[in-house]
Amino acid sequence: MSQKQMKEAFVSNHNGTSVLEITEGLCLPALCILCRGLLIIVSQHLCCSSHTWRTRFFIDFAFLIVPLVTTLTIFASFVLLEYLIVIIFGAGLLYETYCRRTCYARMPVGKILEKFLKISIESEYIPAISCFRVINSAFTAVAILAVDFPLFPRRFAKTELYGTGAMDFGVGGFIFGTAMVCPEVRRKYTKGSRLYLTKLLYSVWPLVFLGVGRLVIIKSIGYQEHLTEYGVHWNFFFTLIVVKLITSLLLIIFPLNKSWIVAISITVFYQLALDFTPLRRLILYGSDGSGTRVGLLNANREGIISTLGYVAIHMAGVQTGSYVLKKRSHIKDWIKVACCILLTAIGFFISLYIVQANVEVASRRMANLAFCIWIVASCLILLSSLLLGDIILNFAKFLIKGATVPCSWKIIQSPAANRKYSESLVSETERKEPTLCLITAMNRNQLIFFLLSNVTTGLVNLLVDTLHSSTLWALFVLNLYMFTNCLVIYVLHLQDKTVKFW
Repeated sequence: MSQKQMKEAFVSNHNGTSVLEITEGLCLPALCILCRGLLIIVSQHLCCSSHTWRTRFFIDFAFLIVPLVTTLTIFASFVLLEYLIVIIFGAGLLYETYCRRTCYARMPVGKILEKFLKISIESEYIPAISCFRVINSAFTAVAILAVDFPLFPRRFAKTELYGTGAMDFGVGGFIFGTAMVCPEVRRKYTKGSRLYLTKLLYSVWPLVFLGVGRLVIIKSIGYQEHLTEYGVHWNFFFTLIVVKLITSLLLIIFPLNKSWIVAISITVFYQLALDFTPLRRLILYGSDGSGTRVGLLNANREGIISTLGYVAIHMAGVQTGSYVLKKRSHIKDWIKVACCILLTAIGFFISLYIVQANVEVASRRMANLAFCIWIVASCLILLSSLLLGDIILNFAKFLIKGATVPCSWKIIQSPAANRKYSESLVSETERKEPTLCLITAMNRNQLIFFLLSNVTTGLVNLLVDTLHSSTLWALFVLNLYMFTNCLVIYVLHLQDKTVKFW
């Protein structure tokens, strides 16, 4: 076998792992982000001088990126131990914050909680959504290179026919995260207007360029491919194009608050087509039943047909975004939102169990009903974890006067103030200063980060014999790769640069 064939075989024919194991690994970054915020608060209180951009970058990298690398590699079988360590560390930081509180020092905890529930926050910006998108981007960046090394558990790789692998979450999570902040949800322009249609077509051309560019480069250099992922010519960018066009047209016809009906309808009818028509056989075995790749549809059948499932996931993300981005200012309202999303996620996981037991097991290759339910459930539980984490972080900031944490809600009203007046806790200086935050930097240039990760992944694979790398060498390469990508994005942010293609 050639090196290319060996690498293709190494990432193929896998059956995935349990939904529970993936969910455990997915929610760990939410706890790490909470601990990172608590550490910043405690260090601000103990140290008079503010953090430099280098210090803040290393803190963010250590709490966001390093845990993802270890969870997907050497600590893959010890996720519960990681949880225990992070929970103990976070509880210690929260206790330290409470003991050193500068506000309500003589007040019992019950009274403090009562006052905390009355505070108002800046709600135009939802940090949990930014964190969600960044976690998914960072997870994908780590996984696309780590999968080529032996230390990456094969059960986390993309599944071949049925099952749930950690890498199967990537595309679905990206589409869901993009949908939550799509122009229709943010109401950037009026549906059906000429500007709307012009913007839609204008925003698609960069994806066409990237999709065609990736296709040409991959074919010209003979880079390894997982054929059953999308097909011969199809790739992630083409899926994004089709999803964007179809969902934009659907949102012209249907109101935002009915997106969930559209999502359910698409997945149910698609599953019925898989069950009662030759569609499943076509996706898995081609039109002749022997896996032919002759013809455009046969060559790209997985990528083309699975788009229906991703359209449903996008519509579910639109529904979630329109709910989360509603105007709310009181912290108790956001507690209700977080609990509501958490309960909805649990409901979806119960539905997933029923569907997999009675209809069909999840399949990334088909993006069937069970796969769509799994993606939405996983996205919702991650989003609820991030919302709850930010609420806890705001409680810690509430205890320490002047405490600020990048990429978290800002308290704008103190219950101690007179009802007629609000005490702004966000200074004008803080509003104007560039935020020293890796999460903000990655969210700002998410597409550039994704492209950079793909390019550096290709370079590493061309320069390093990943199949025969030792554990220590693989860990070094993975961390250096992520450090380089994150540093480039961070420097762009410090220079106040946002790279856009439209």
